[in-house]
Order: sequence, then structure tokens, then C-alpha cells
Amino acid sequence: MHDHHEDCGHDHGPKHIYVYSPASAVRDKAAFKRGIARLRALGHEVEVDADALATHTRFAGDDATRLAAIHRAAASGADVALISRAAYGFTRILPGIQYKKIAKAIERGTRFVGMSDFTAFQNAVLARTGATTWAGPSLEIDWGVEGEPDDIMAACFDDLLTGHGEGAGWRMGKEPPRADGRPAVPDVYVKSAQLWGGNLAVLTSLAGTPYFPEVKGGILFVEDISEHPYRVERMLTQLLHAGVLARQKAVVLGQFTNYKLAPHDKGFRLQSVVDWLRTQIKAPVLTNLPFGHVPTKVLLPVGAQVSLSVEGRDALIYWGHAH
Repeated sequence: MHDHHEDCGHDHGPKHIYVYSPASAVRDKAAFKRGIARLRALGHEVEVDADALATHTRFAGDDATRLAAIHRAAASGADVALISRAAYGFTRILPGIQYKKIAKAIERGTRFVGMSDFTAFQNAVLARTGATTWAGPSLEIDWGVEGEPDDIMAACFDDLLTGHGEGAGWRMGKEPPRADGRPAVPDVYVKSAQLWGGNLAVLTSLAGTPYFPEVKGGILFVEDISEHPYRVERMLTQLLHAGVLARQKAVVLGQFTNYKLAPHDKGFRLQSVVDWLRTQIKAPVLTNLPFGHVPTKVLLPVGAQVSLSVEGRDALIYWGHAH
């Protein structure tokens, strides 16, 4: 899934992690505490934002409270600003974010990490500043699990902290060849392209706004949870009709989980969506990226220049050269 390379130049000392709640209120306090204890047990200095446990209806405090938390995270000087959890809450506060402060924090070395609803923040930062954030775990769901956190997720997070992270490799699902006998996914090599994307529903909700990045010649990755395949197709159709998909060098599908097919579907399933998408765009459509609402997730640099290679079922997104 990923490789470790020994390198004396990498810093293995304790890191400063700033935990804040920019979207949904934390409901599982035990998981929150477990996550913090776990990161501290790994030797890191974990700073918890003053309003991390605030609540206002479903949110972690009102809009002004959550905006202030984001700006405190940016001012913290932390190595990583880690969201406590995602769920809905970001899109409504995008106009209030001081993007220059975020970009300066990233320039100083703070990595903003999260996923799901955090996709709104990541793509807004990319659209407004061009800066890179990281698609990855959140505190409550990933670090606060009962039992042990997923070892691949934990190793990838450690790679980010120590500067080891160079790429994410995975095996795509087995797919029958196309009708003309060609493989479902041809061998691909993209030398350099901007990686972007995240949660499909959140990303699609930004289309037509100033917070949607105009990425040309990029590699778009998407994932989702509790979205039936026809809804996934409808969102992809919106990006298709908006001209977004035609501008990409590749589309990479992560994990689509927690939905139920119905008798009405009569064989229409996620693979049907993949097959259809491949008839609509020239760019390769890759599957099974280990990223989404699943325990085993890699960390991905949203906005970074990456290379992509596919040989048979083996795929690799590589950004080691971008450091």
C-alpha cells in the first residue's frame, strides 16, 4: 500500500497537532477522548481548541464560533490541524474564511487534514489560494475507534508527519474487458497533474460557486457514503455536463459505501455507473482507491502535482518528487 524509506533527513521528533471542530458537533465524547489519548501516546503534543466541544443545534458552535476555530488552527503553528469530525457544516461558512491566513499557515508548514464535509474547505482553499491540504482521517472516527486504529491509515498519517509520504499504491478491482476486447482500464502514465476532489456530494455542491477549483488536466478523485449508485451517476452527470470531467487526465473512484440496492434497480449498480462513465469521457476511470468512509484510508495531497501510473490492475499516485 505504501513504502517506508529510511532517510536521516526526516524529522521523527514529536509533532504538534491542533484539534478543532469546524463543522459538526462532537457527539461521541468517549471517542474524542480516545483519539486525543492515542495521538498523545504516540508522543505528539495535542492541543485542543477551546471550542472543540461546543454545540449549537447540529453544529460545533454557531458560524462565527466555527470560523474563529479555523482561524485559531491557522494561527497555532501546528504541524497538523486535524478536524475532530466532519459531517455537514462547512459550505455555509466558506465566505467567512480568511483564505490568506490559511495559505500563510500552509506556507509555514501546517498541514490541514480531514475528509467528507471538509472537502468544501479543501476545494475552496485550492480555488482561492492554490495551496495544498490533505485528504485523510478525522479524530473521532479514525483515531477514536474502539479497538486499534487502522494500521494503514496510521502509517500514512505518520508518513505525513515525518515527511516520508511519497505516494499511494493500490490494486483496482477485477473488471471484464470492454466489448471491443480492450482492458477496462488501459495502462496509463501521467507525468504531472494536479490532484483534487474528495467527497462527491460536497464537491458537486460547490459547482458554479467561487469555491470550485477550475482544474484543467487534473486527476479528480471522488468517494461517497449513503449515496445510491443512481445518485452517484447523477452527480457525475452534473460534473460531466458542466465540462469538468472532459478537462481531467483521469478520474479515480474511491470507496462508495453504505447504500442499498432496490428491486427496482434490476441489475443497475455501481459498476453500471463506472461502465457508463467510461463511454462518456476519454480519460481513464480508475476504481478501488483506498479512500472514503472506510477505516483503511490513505492520505492524499489535494492540490499537489502528482504523477499517476497504471499497469494492469496496479495503480500508483506518486507525489514524492513534489517535496
